[in-house]
Order: sequence, then C-alpha cells, then structure tokens
Amino acid sequence: MQVLVLNSGSSSLKFQLFSMPEEVVLCSGQIERIGFEDAIFKFKTQNNTIEKTTAVLNHKEGLELVSKQLLDKTNGVIKSASDIAIVGHRVVHGGSYFSDTTEINDIVKQKIEALSSLAPLHNPPNLEGIEVAETIFSDAKQVAVFDTAFHQSIPEHAYKYAIPNKFLEEDNMRLYGFHGTSHKYVSEKAIAYLGKENSKIITIHLGNGCSMTAIKNGKSIDHSLGFSPVSGLIMGTRSGDIDPAIIFHLAEKFEYSLKEVNNIIQKQSGMLGLTGYSDLREIEAKAEAGDKNCNLALTMNAYRIKKYIGAYAAIMNGLDAIVFTAGIGENSSKMRQRVCEDLDLLGITIDSKKNDVRSDYTREINKDNAQVKVLVIPTNEELEIVKQAVELFD
Repeated sequence: MQVLVLNSGSSSLKFQLFSMPEEVVLCSGQIERIGFEDAIFKFKTQNNTIEKTTAVLNHKEGLELVSKQLLDKTNGVIKSASDIAIVGHRVVHGGSYFSDTTEINDIVKQKIEALSSLAPLHNPPNLEGIEVAETIFSDAKQVAVFDTAFHQSIPEHAYKYAIPNKFLEEDNMRLYGFHGTSHKYVSEKAIAYLGKENSKIITIHLGNGCSMTAIKNGKSIDHSLGFSPVSGLIMGTRSGDIDPAIIFHLAEKFEYSLKEVNNIIQKQSGMLGLTGYSDLREIEAKAEAGDKNCNLALTMNAYRIKKYIGAYAAIMNGLDAIVFTAGIGENSSKMRQRVCEDLDLLGITIDSKKNDVRSDYTREINKDNAQVKVLVIPTNEELEIVKQAVELFD
C-alpha cells in the first residue's frame, strides 16, 4: 500500500510517500516560500535528489508540482495517481470536534473551515491541501490527523480558563494544544528509550512554532499553546504569552483594528518583532557578531522555556526526562545550552561535548551522573500521520 502524507504550512508544503506496512519512504520533499516567484522545491528519492527554484503562487500550484514530480517518467516513483491508496493530511486545529484520526468528508471539511479563525495561519492551507488532493488523487481515501487530538487527555482543571463558564459550555473556549502529532511521536520514543511506562517527561518542540507538553504516563496533561497556537513560548513571528490588556491598549490608544492587532501578534511579533529576523540561524549568527537585540531575544526565548520546565516539573511532582525536538530543538546546540544552564536544582545538567554532536537518532546530551535525562529526538510527524492513517482502515 502506498500512502502520501501532506503537511501544509502557511507558506510551505512537506510531503512523504510511504510504502506500508514496511514504513519505507519512497520519496520525500518540501516546497518553501509558497506565494513567491522564487519558491524552493526539493524532491528526494532513494536514488536521486532534485532541487530547483520556481514560482509557486499558492498551495494548489504546489501540490500540482508535487504530483507532476511523483508521476515523472524519469525521476518519479508512481505510474498513476491511482497507485496512492491513502492521503494523510496534518490539520492543526480540530477543536472539540475531533479527538481521533478521521476520514475526511464534507462535514469534516466544514468543521475544519469553521475552526480557521482559531488557527488562521494553518487551517486554511490545511483545507486547501485536502481539496486539491481530492481532485488529483481522486481514488485515494483522504484522512485528517489533528494536532489537537493528543491533548484531549488534558484534565479540565488544566484546560479550563478562568472566564465565565458559559464561554466553555456554549462556545468551547478552552485550551486545546497543538503540535500533538510531534509531541506524541517523540514522547513514545522517549518512553521506549527510558524503558519506563510510568514516566514524567517534558517534550519541547522548537521550530518556527514552539510548544511544550507535560506528559505523565504517556498522556498529555498540560501544554503551552492554548485556545489558538499563539500563547506560551516565544516563536518565530508569534508573541507567546502576553498580558491580554496589551490588546485593548493597542486598540484604544493607537486605534488599531482587532484584525490589525491579531496580525501584529501572529505575524509581526516573536523573534521577528524583537530582532527583525524570524530564522533562528540568522539570529544566532547576528548575536555571535555582537547584535544586542538578537542576544537579548535568545536570552528571553530560553528564559521562557525554563519557566515552563519548572512549572511542568512541579505539576508532575518530578521529572524523568526532557526532550528537545523539531528544527531548532534538534539542530541548535546553543539554544539547548541556554535552556539547560542553571537547572541543576531540577537535576538537569548537560555535557557540552555530547550537546555538540549531531545525529539522526535519539541521543542523550546530559552528563553521565545527571538525575534527569536530556534527550534530543528527531521528530517525524509524517511517519506518525501515516501510521495513524493506515490504522484507521485496519
């Protein structure tokens, strides 16, 4: 069985084609800078790698480019679009509607669209990817895997906000949590590595979007992102935690519309707002060269992560491991170093030599005598999605 996994971001599209149940990756790739004339397309098979710059003005064009390459007579991997049995889609916000992987129909699409206001950077391109895939891969079953699903185990005292009850009862205003596919995948890897089912783990997903999860005995019990994917940690363009009074101050004193305020918090804040850059590699390079704003932003970023580590260790009454994952978490030894400094009170100490080693596999970077394991585990959301999609029809 061949299963295509699509992960549509706000300006990107990642894809992998699997042969299942062997879990063999037949091809993988991504398109970055969707919406621009100089989008970057990467396509990798077991025997070949293609990379080119081309205009990709929307997700429809992006998926058509992927389909064309999959079917290419020279470098493609399938003979017909009908070779693909299932297309698995990452969908960011499932609200209270979806706690499990779901086969997509018109009602599911309507609910994904209705939740777009809560994840405006993600649900619209997720839905567009679904609708284009339905046209191109018309014989395939379309499946949605929701980022929010893993966090349905968070207890009421943690997901409920201290606002009038009617807003939860009538409008489902609550903490939902995100990046669930990634947190689930790496937490299961960590539990297997520790050999301890009854474990207390904090998973730290650091990319352009960032989040942390407290995971006790394999279940998510709290999470840094909430009603929408904008709270918690400092992110590439999103503010993370701020005093909500700032929103009213911006609207009342400076006469910003609510739409403009939302745009500021979602797209102009975070590391971009602090430094002028959203790519951590650029920020770290500027900090090394003496840029004070970049250095302060990195300090603020690590400080916020530390606060959540302390909070989550407290609510779990202990800690067995912390896990770094995603683009920044896996690749930035400097950010891991900043986060783990001066946390010996919690039993967290890292070995700088281990921290500098790069690997595609689970690895420890803690000192040998450390009380808490510090793990770097590469996430694989696409593999998690394909496994859940196939299980749906077993």
